[in-house]
Amino acid sequence: MFNKEVYIARRQKLKRQLGKGLLLFLGNEESSMNYKDNWYHFRQDSNFLYFFGLDKAGLAAVIDIEADKDMVFGRELTLDEIVWMGPQSSIIDQAAQVGIEDVRPPAALAGVLSAARSSGLPIHFLPPYRPENIQKLSELLGLSLAAIKGQASVAFIKAVVEQRSIKSAEEIVQIEEAVNITAAMHLAAIKGARDGMTEAQLAGELPGIAIGAGGNLSFPTILTVNGQVLHNHYSNTVMKEGQLALCDAGAENKMHYAGDMTRTFPVGRRFTGIQKEMYEIVLSAQEAAIAALRPGILFRDVHLLAAEKLVEGLKALGVMKGDVKEAVAAGAHTMVFQCGLGHMMGLDVHDMEDLGEPYVGYTEELKKSTEFGLKSLRLGRALEPGFVVTIEPGLYFIPELMDLRKSEKKFFEFINYDKLEGFRGFGGIRIEEDMLITETGSKLLGKPLIKRVEEIEAARS
Repeated sequence: MFNKEVYIARRQKLKRQLGKGLLLFLGNEESSMNYKDNWYHFRQDSNFLYFFGLDKAGLAAVIDIEADKDMVFGRELTLDEIVWMGPQSSIIDQAAQVGIEDVRPPAALAGVLSAARSSGLPIHFLPPYRPENIQKLSELLGLSLAAIKGQASVAFIKAVVEQRSIKSAEEIVQIEEAVNITAAMHLAAIKGARDGMTEAQLAGELPGIAIGAGGNLSFPTILTVNGQVLHNHYSNTVMKEGQLALCDAGAENKMHYAGDMTRTFPVGRRFTGIQKEMYEIVLSAQEAAIAALRPGILFRDVHLLAAEKLVEGLKALGVMKGDVKEAVAAGAHTMVFQCGLGHMMGLDVHDMEDLGEPYVGYTEELKKSTEFGLKSLRLGRALEPGFVVTIEPGLYFIPELMDLRKSEKKFFEFINYDKLEGFRGFGGIRIEEDMLITETGSKLLGKPLIKRVEEIEAARS
């Protein structure tokens, strides 16, 4: 939890941004796995954490702009709960730590909202992503379940995005802690991979590092020798000498700020010749993208620059041909680079994704593309100081996509299909870092993690 002045200032800014009405926040509930009392690990709603800082299930909050009043709604533990869970700070004491003195029982929320509706005051709420909160909003506001998402306040969304996009110095400290935990996870994976080990055995070593550091995973680990499948979570597939292992994993720290990194490394001691060449192409694209980061540049343009660097490298090996810029403009690079270069990161590993990519990653003037490849770019807008972004170019050789494009006779002027055929079983490579946009450029977050061929081979040996 930050100092209470941080939360007070965030809420005061929201009041100035919205100007009128009530702002309704629903925290998350406990969620059961296979029977009621067997709960999933609790994760508080990130917007609730950002403005109220209370990491406890079953809470709601209201900011009354006209009355300049902040309220929290929740109940204290029962005796039975104390027996099972032990004594905990009261909600009144916890709320005081974030600058709130008005704490009410959950049943009082309906009356506050009903009075506001009777007075004609707008009630702003954010798009819910959990079914139980959709149900609550329906009951509290007298709206059908189907109408809830369409009634979310665009003004509220934009105000939250404006605040959360710019990371404060206090937040950067937390993010760097999460990134350092993440780097430790990756170093363990790089050093721990062995011929004959399953993906699951290696992936199983990573959560302990995150949990042992006081946090948890920021997303389910991607660890695979089939890296051409972009989000291929680990399985019982046996890793073998000569293959590449791709690990995309992240930790969130005790304050719930996220890290997100990717490394690709040989299952054996060394990269093969062609693996090394492909890896160097991806690394070159990443370094070019990082060098281009600065306030004012469209992240979409940085993405396209990385695509050009990938095409340049493949052209040098004879896999692609023709004019590089024309190839990227035509979308030929999507044969091997189908996803986006990166995304915002903060309290969410894909920061504020629940609020909608059109608001987080794009603007009224810059709309998200519907083209294959570009439609997967979560962030396109101009960068600003305080943004935290991931940079994660890759090469992914997907046999099904190769067959489809060849049958469509597409990109023949840019792709040597005979050469491409040799990569049918190659897999994929991705390298990912977390970057802070500064006033003059960018800064790597966290302690540097090995990524050069010679560094990785030294660790593998």
